[in-house]
Amino acid sequence: MPGDASTADAILKVANIESYYGPIMAIRGVSLEVPRGKIVTVLGANGAGKTTVLKTISGVLDPQKGSIELDGKPIERLNPDRIVRLGLSHVPEGREVFPFLTVAENLKMGAYLRHDRDGVAQDLERIYDYFPILKARLNQAAGHLSGGEQQMLSISRALMNRPKLLLLDEPSLGLSPLLVKEIFAIIRRINADEGVSILLVEQNAKMALEVADYGYVLEVGRIVMADACERLIKSHDVQEFYLGAKQSGARGERRWKKKKTWR
Repeated sequence: MPGDASTADAILKVANIESYYGPIMAIRGVSLEVPRGKIVTVLGANGAGKTTVLKTISGVLDPQKGSIELDGKPIERLNPDRIVRLGLSHVPEGREVFPFLTVAENLKMGAYLRHDRDGVAQDLERIYDYFPILKARLNQAAGHLSGGEQQMLSISRALMNRPKLLLLDEPSLGLSPLLVKEIFAIIRRINADEGVSILLVEQNAKMALEVADYGYVLEVGRIVMADACERLIKSHDVQEFYLGAKQSGARGERRWKKKKTWR
């Protein structure tokens, strides 16, 4: 990262990963880092490969090339359950709660690796502090929750694992602007209060750049730009393609005038 790439204490290091769907290469040569205790965002249009990056990190997809380290340990060939045990939680796009289980049962599923009953009870109280509506919905089937409530539940279930690193895939998807602000305020609180490092994939570029410390721009499976968010948000390219009138039509390769990189 600018000025401190060699000294940053990174909880996650991804180096030159390539992942495929069948014969199709989805991401190529992607490298990124998440410093401990920071929020890093990955921006990009639909189809850029953002979700593939998260799935590769969490073990849902195996990279054909490259390396991934979580807290100094290589994880690129581990099964997802092993990666969860090492302290990574992944909140997928589309929320994916267990619809026929209650809110309480969904939260217990997030703590299935834990045996510290008192600690689990304390963490549940923290969850209710972040998302009071979940306490009121404890005995309700998760499938009957609103979209925003399901997103709150999905994030909360991931937190019950007490992760070192939290992967968030499109937490604003399908939510009202008011609820998006609420979710992102909670994301900021989780990072500040818990010290959880966060890798955030998000199409709402303005919100992501406001909440994150550092950002990467992904285009057609490649990183084309990287910098501190305070600089990215001022970039002409980012403003044109992600913050301005052309954002909704952003597709395909870009001609980036500036290609700042941390490496």
